Amino acid sequence: MNTAGCAPETVDAILITHEHSDHIAGLQVLARKLRIPVYLSRLTAPAIAWDDNPPHLELFQAGASFTIGDIDVTSFTIPHDAADPVGFSFRAEGIKIAIATDLGYLPDSIRHHLRGSDLLLLESNHDLEMLKVGPYPWAVKQRVMGRNGHLSNDVACSFIKEDLDTSTSTLILGHISESNNHPEIVRLCASQALHGRALFTRLVIAHPRQATETFTY
Repeated sequence: MNTAGCAPETVDAILITHEHSDHIAGLQVLARKLRIPVYLSRLTAPAIAWDDNPPHLELFQAGASFTIGDIDVTSFTIPHDAADPVGFSFRAEGIKIAIATDLGYLPDSIRHHLRGSDLLLLESNHDLEMLKVGPYPWAVKQRVMGRNGHLSNDVACSFIKEDLDTSTSTLILGHISESNNHPEIVRLCASQALHGRALFTRLVIAHPRQATETFTY
């Protein structure tokens, strides 16, 4: 956060999409240190091994909407192999931001929630051929490719070709696998998809282990 120019002390709340370790590592320490609430679904909360001094939890039903400060938050269910995974969209001052990562496919319900986004963070996790010949055990490869796994570059680019809203001014592709993908492959595929629709949407590739710029509207 410091690298991205965002002081941790300015954060008012933490939102959790699901309980997998790459999404909650350091959660309890950070929440307690900053003394801020953690928002997560009612079914996700029991899936986390809380310590003896858990942070303040704000529980919601997946699909519910709520407000944090002056930001209206909408949660939506996503297909992933977790207890109750969700994505989020945020609205404030006429701007909409949506986040959808860790999902095996894009059902119509999710496409609906992504519409009208000014900024969209979408998963482009793996190149299918790299995954097939990569180092993961076959069972893990099947999980990643499955309908409760992760979006491939091909699926992300198909979404761009078919459903990316023309109102989306910035598209960030992220959650890129370090073993089964490469940022330049993601960029090439997505650029071709955007060019095919003659869209001038700004494309940003979120590199693994590297902070992106700060986006302001």
